[in-house]
Amino acid sequence: MSNLLDDIDIAILNHLQENGRAQRNKIAEMVGLSVPSVSERMRKLEEKGLISSYNAVLDAKAFHFDITAFIFVQVDGSENYPSFVEEAATEKEILECHSITGDGSHFLKVRTKNTSSFERLLSRIQSWKGVSKTRSNLVLSSFKETRSLPIEQATEIIK
Repeated sequence: MSNLLDDIDIAILNHLQENGRAQRNKIAEMVGLSVPSVSERMRKLEEKGLISSYNAVLDAKAFHFDITAFIFVQVDGSENYPSFVEEAATEKEILECHSITGDGSHFLKVRTKNTSSFERLLSRIQSWKGVSKTRSNLVLSSFKETRSLPIEQATEIIK
């Protein structure tokens, strides 16, 4: 497979982004190919790392994770970055960890049950080696949250 995605690959990937549980026979019907052809395309997309996983998206509120917050963290000294990232990876309430430019060195997206659990998480983060400053923003409401990519805008891939 070349580094170009054709319209069928894009259709398969878009459909899987919306419904990771889609049955291959439904995808095959949608794109006009046989089930074995769709299975082979999906296998190749997985092998190339274009599909990294299939996940269920859970409703955080249904599980009483009522607090979503973004935390800007200032980690002093690049020698502390690896340990910071390792610590962040062990915290279940930290959903995302990004190295950033601008205000802070890292940006975290977290989900916790309530303000008490958020305060405990923030205290743990502030105790990590190299963390000199944090700034938190609590989310009041969310109107859009997705991991779907607009892949039709980028038909050439890097991998």
